[in-house]
Amino acid sequence: MTVYNINLGIGWASSGVEYAQAYRANILRHTNENAKFIFMDLILADNIAHLTQNMGFRHSEIIWLYQFFSDIPIHPTTMTVEEVLSGVVGTPEYSEKLSDRVVRYFYPETDSFVTCYFVRNSNQLVEHAEFVFRGNLLRKDYYSTKRYLSEFFVPKDGVAVCYNRTIYNSDGTTAYEILIENGEEVLFRFKNHVCYGRTEFIAYFLEQLQFTTEDIIILDRETDIGSIVFERAVRDGAKLGVVVHAEHFSDAIQTDDYLLWNNFYDYQFTNADKVDFFIVSTQAQKDVLAAQFAKYTPHNPKIIVLPVGSIDCLKMSDYRKPFSLMTASRLAGEKHVDWLVRGVALAHEVIPNLTFDIYGSGGEEGKIRETIEKYHAGEYIHLMGHCDLTDVYQQYEVYLTASTSEGFGLTLLEAIGSGLAMIGFDVPYGNQTFINNEENGYLIPLSKHRVEDVIAKSFSEEIIRLYHTNALSYMRNESYRLAEDFLTKNLVEKWKKLLVEEIAK
Repeated sequence: MTVYNINLGIGWASSGVEYAQAYRANILRHTNENAKFIFMDLILADNIAHLTQNMGFRHSEIIWLYQFFSDIPIHPTTMTVEEVLSGVVGTPEYSEKLSDRVVRYFYPETDSFVTCYFVRNSNQLVEHAEFVFRGNLLRKDYYSTKRYLSEFFVPKDGVAVCYNRTIYNSDGTTAYEILIENGEEVLFRFKNHVCYGRTEFIAYFLEQLQFTTEDIIILDRETDIGSIVFERAVRDGAKLGVVVHAEHFSDAIQTDDYLLWNNFYDYQFTNADKVDFFIVSTQAQKDVLAAQFAKYTPHNPKIIVLPVGSIDCLKMSDYRKPFSLMTASRLAGEKHVDWLVRGVALAHEVIPNLTFDIYGSGGEEGKIRETIEKYHAGEYIHLMGHCDLTDVYQQYEVYLTASTSEGFGLTLLEAIGSGLAMIGFDVPYGNQTFINNEENGYLIPLSKHRVEDVIAKSFSEEIIRLYHTNALSYMRNESYRLAEDFLTKNLVEKWKKLLVEEIAK
């Protein structure tokens, strides 16, 4: 049996879907079943091996669509500057450091230069390089242990336009080529096969995997690939599972006769008769989804409750910084971290020893920084960036979340597993799973009007209440008690049961 987990992309600041997959990888290792994690997007800014390794995946678990047809394995970059420049005629006369990760090497005699983009925290290992001749970008090369991909460019209206991508084998021969028109991949040319467009390419890739009735396909994201995956699973007889990672419908558009599914799940739900099982993270979501299938569709699919994350053990601590608050998430609009900043600033007026650390990165960082400055809170509210939080949570006393919807909430699980008291909105499904109101924290009612002044005041009041009622010790114990249900050993047994049942069908 092989469990194939299908996703699109991955980055340094990944979403909950990628974190859920990383947790699942750990669980499946404990079941001793073979697991592969497939990424379908073209990923060029970083070597995918670095991105997946950063999340905790093993290189042997990763299949990348674009590298699958090459014999070069997924591997961290080992290409040095000297190796890159050895392929260039002549010797660079001088270089210019453009940033910590970018250095440009100049060849005045040929009116050319090479720009090297280094692996993070390295000034010798090159992830990719750009080759410019007489002011025109000619080629970009991408490296792991070898050059595995090149992009070729021509100038058009003063802009470098990519017209070809070539993927290589370890001996330098061409594995296949991609022809590009107007930014679209229009043709994939192999030695004995041609695919017209990306859809055919993905279908050809899935065909090469040779699924069997002993295999299970788990679809984590379906955008632009759902129908291809469904068709191949049905054709090969593989079991097909779909993970529902977020709220699956629009509460604002629901009548007795009509329900608007989340567009990320509409295809899967519409074709639920072809799905062997759906996975949700909480019993509450299963109850809602099952009732909606019964009311709005002719389908009655199997829905399984399997938390997308687990903790190997409870993280205890002999010391926590007094009056310390934290949050951890992508710094995205839907996380509303700026609301938390305002709430903490108000609470700080009453409890001047409060500190608040914000972990994560993302597009809202500038807005959050401006909010911190607006409330003159820079001395006690800090942006900590993206980092490994394995041994960080237990240094704090309270976890705050202003997300208005969480399908599960992996950071919430990690927080209760480290004994933090919790404060967040009374919304499905993560907050209601990990915050027992008045027991291990406080749930704040969320008005549809979402007046920010009211929200900030609500957070400040609950922070103040928590400290003034001396509830911290009791809530810490309740968080630990709640977290015990999500220990890895318990989830491993649930996954074993699922895999056995599906293959036995």
